[in-house]
Amino acid sequence: MTERILYAACPLCESTSLADSVTAHCANHPLYHDSLSNIMLWKQCQSCGHIFTEGYYTDEVCQLIYSKTNPHQQVGADMEAQRVTSSHMVEKVLPYASSGTWLDVGFGNGSLLFTAEEYGFTPVGLDLRADNVAALAALGIEAHCKAVTALSLSEKCRVISMADVLEHVPYPKTALMAARNLLADDGILFVSMPNIESMVWRVLDRDNLNPYWGEIEHYHNFGRNRLYLLLREFGFEPLRYGISERYRTCMEVIARKI
Repeated sequence: MTERILYAACPLCESTSLADSVTAHCANHPLYHDSLSNIMLWKQCQSCGHIFTEGYYTDEVCQLIYSKTNPHQQVGADMEAQRVTSSHMVEKVLPYASSGTWLDVGFGNGSLLFTAEEYGFTPVGLDLRADNVAALAALGIEAHCKAVTALSLSEKCRVISMADVLEHVPYPKTALMAARNLLADDGILFVSMPNIESMVWRVLDRDNLNPYWGEIEHYHNFGRNRLYLLLREFGFEPLRYGISERYRTCMEVIARKI
């Protein structure tokens, strides 16, 4: 079985000047399947500095991985505690948007949408795990099982969140372009992901304890600087940087469509 489609060039800047970066083991990942390689090879672009896996999984492998869901990513998981965490995320958005459609791409346990609805937004969910989509729809929230690049909505969104999503997408540029097309004028984009420029990341690397090199669902590792450049390239102006409470070493960035 062909496992990965190899990148011929940097997925951000398209440079072919690539160097080996990190080799990691992923067999202990909870979604790992023994039919897959237990080694992950990471590359670094010598032109723009971006770090990414040697390739992205085929559709067949993705179906294998998405057939399982981590317990904390199932709809309704730890709902009350997650409500508090999600409220902090929503409150970071409120100075820039306070109503309208909130599309959450890769909604996972659904907490961010549940909480956005409490604050007055109209929630819409998007996820690639069919069971999660069915569970969210059963709770009365519009939900779609498809990639953001394949989504069309009757009305433009006021807010789109991609919380820990862009690092999962083979080509983040196409996801950002799709988000831009779905957003209303001056709409708000909320993105979060691990920050390779944080001191915590560097210390985890130093101590050989960094879990993200073996994260089989990730294809990219971003720093704040590279993320800001990418956002601006696709017509988003970063407005606010923050620390994520959801996962280790993660950052949260709020940007406006311009």
